[in-house]
Amino acid sequence: MENHPGVNKTNGQAQGKICQFKLILLGQSGVGKSSSVLRYINGQFHENYEATLGYRFVTHSVCLDDTTVKFVIWDTSGQSRYFSCVAEKTRGAHAAIVVYDITAGNTFFRVREWVNMLKSRTSPNIVIALAGNKSDLANKRMVEFDKAQAYAEENGLLFMETSAKTAMNVNEIFLAIAKKLLENGSGGAGQQTLEKSEERGGCCNMCKQQ
Repeated sequence: MENHPGVNKTNGQAQGKICQFKLILLGQSGVGKSSSVLRYINGQFHENYEATLGYRFVTHSVCLDDTTVKFVIWDTSGQSRYFSCVAEKTRGAHAAIVVYDITAGNTFFRVREWVNMLKSRTSPNIVIALAGNKSDLANKRMVEFDKAQAYAEENGLLFMETSAKTAMNVNEIFLAIAKKLLENGSGGAGQQTLEKSEERGGCCNMCKQQ
């Protein structure tokens, strides 16, 4: 993935409305954020994926009935030195996936910090999903499924355990977010209706009729 919206793929063809949403991935370094994006965008997995420095973003579209949901996906660094930069990039987000590693309890401990940051800096309507990644390493589990599910329910989050390595629930969590955004209507602040020639990436949610 490049450090600009250079990847733009669409699953299927939809007639009608196109809605664009900013989606940001948060979590500690090494939990599999970039690997999850790579799996979702390209259907690939690399065992030794290069750590994200700062942030990078790509676009990807999915069709739901007569609506095309276009995600602008921001993959962010989990390194502490980039925290202020990452926090700033949450502004204008319509959705977020907070990722932890089910084999590393400290990564789940940080989830509350990421969720609180999102709730304090974004729209009250933001859709937040909690992803317990590396479910393929269940034999090394340090975070129990029930504990994470209870936290998600208490805080109104979508929740799935995922595996970027095996693809388990990776597409499903993005699809669940897309459906929830459409159920919520605008999916966040800043909805605009634009002509086709004006459609561009960024932090605004843009819906239009074809």
